[in-house]
Amino acid sequence: MRKSPFVVGEYYHIYNRGVDKREVFANNNDYVRFLKNLREFNSKFIREERARLTEFDSDSDSESESNSGERLVDIIAYCLNPNHYHLILKQISEKGIEKFMQKVGTGYTNYFNIKNKRSGALFQGKFKSVHIDSDDYLLYLSAYINENNFIHGYGKRGNWKYASLWEYLGKTNQEICNKKIILDQFRNINDYKEFLDKNATYLKEKKELNRYLLE
Repeated sequence: MRKSPFVVGEYYHIYNRGVDKREVFANNNDYVRFLKNLREFNSKFIREERARLTEFDSDSDSESESNSGERLVDIIAYCLNPNHYHLILKQISEKGIEKFMQKVGTGYTNYFNIKNKRSGALFQGKFKSVHIDSDDYLLYLSAYINENNFIHGYGKRGNWKYASLWEYLGKTNQEICNKKIILDQFRNINDYKEFLDKNATYLKEKKELNRYLLE
């Protein structure tokens, strides 16, 4: 049992990686499927059984069933990298994060295992979580996650379509995130982009330095 239960109205950093650090997103279809899980399963009225389906009822990106019911969480930011993912979630329903992540994880693992003719766990145990206990931490973490692929060296900067960065910068019509809590603290998108770039560059340099020192 989790020592500290998730609290309605609070924000959390949710993350996990593949078992044995294995790759969990091998191609575009895998990334798209996980993102679709984020949209489809964010509802009290999506039953657990639906998360076990290999295919959804429709491949359409139109308004899904999840939008017709009460949401479990607000998704603030996300980034999917080849062997791990990061999310910022706000719990808006009792036990919302646990229910949401159970559905997302079950649905994606089932899809991945059937597709790749494997069995067993895909992710490294239960998802990890950290309570975001200040506004400064929330803003800093949004930069870390929105540019996480750049920090870890996946793809070109600003050209990773599997992160919420494009949503924040208005480069896509896809709407998974509730961006208001972040963007309302900046005068405009350019100010937020400057904040992103400054912090992401610092974090990447720090990561590279730590790796050099360890070697």
